[in-house]
Amino acid sequence: MIEVRNLTKYFGQRCAVNGISFTVDEDTIVGFLGPNGAGKTTTIRILTGYMPPTSGTARVAGYDVLSQSMQVRSVVGYLPESVPLYPEMRVREYLDFRGKLRGLDGGQRQAAISRVVERCWLSEAYHRPIGQLSKGFRQRVGLADALLHSPKVLILDEPTVGLDPTQVRETRSLLRELAADHPILFSSHTLSEVEAICKRILIIHEGRIIASGTVEELKSQVGGERRVLAELKGPEADVAAGVRKLPDVLNVRVATDGPWTRLDIAAKRDASQAVSELAASRGWAVRELRQEQPSLEDFFVKAIIAARGGTR
Repeated sequence: MIEVRNLTKYFGQRCAVNGISFTVDEDTIVGFLGPNGAGKTTTIRILTGYMPPTSGTARVAGYDVLSQSMQVRSVVGYLPESVPLYPEMRVREYLDFRGKLRGLDGGQRQAAISRVVERCWLSEAYHRPIGQLSKGFRQRVGLADALLHSPKVLILDEPTVGLDPTQVRETRSLLRELAADHPILFSSHTLSEVEAICKRILIIHEGRIIASGTVEELKSQVGGERRVLAELKGPEADVAAGVRKLPDVLNVRVATDGPWTRLDIAAKRDASQAVSELAASRGWAVRELRQEQPSLEDFFVKAIIAARGGTR
């Protein structure tokens, strides 16, 4: 549904987007990540018809963003990071106004407004002026506007900014539901958010795509040492000495919690099995034993450092 080929955008002599290519297929949520100034917003603005590319092509739902800009805008639901709203309008007035701009007639418009108000939890704010709403409610008004015309594709830039934890969870659930009918390109600075809902990840840095794949594929590339957290019931000195002698163990940090010895173990590979066998052989009870899995944040930091030539 989104096809990008060798897309480039210059602002004067500065290259903001440098020959990137990617696709977003149907029934999927793709996370679009990168540090500030990486080219995310510029790419999104090109895809939504707000600015033309310098070169390359991009198609959304089959329409070319340069030669068929109006058709692209008609099939895209776009939520920018800073939602442009009219603070003097009430929510119902704003959604009615936006429905008219979308060409929805009276019956269609009211049905669409009822649908998005329910989906975006806006009932209690429906009659209130937008200027009196919290940032979270304004964000929900923007999302309702993006959904109003039943778009074929959703492009969302930081959709959960300003939402409380309950609303964030509800929005995640809503996005998963929407992905069944709309491919979604989802930009966020919150890596845990992206990890929780996205099937694929794209990482952009200095205008180039430096990594892409599923969350698990990217996390598997982290490499480096593995960490195991354990709590064993035994004498601290004996437990620490025994664990330090295990094969491939690099470092052990030790703390006590009453009769329990807490261990943070760094090893060349997963040491959880070796720790379990050691505890069984010494008769030490085990209260906790788990490997710390690499996170998307670990991969993101590693990828950005590598792209910068290995320096922070």
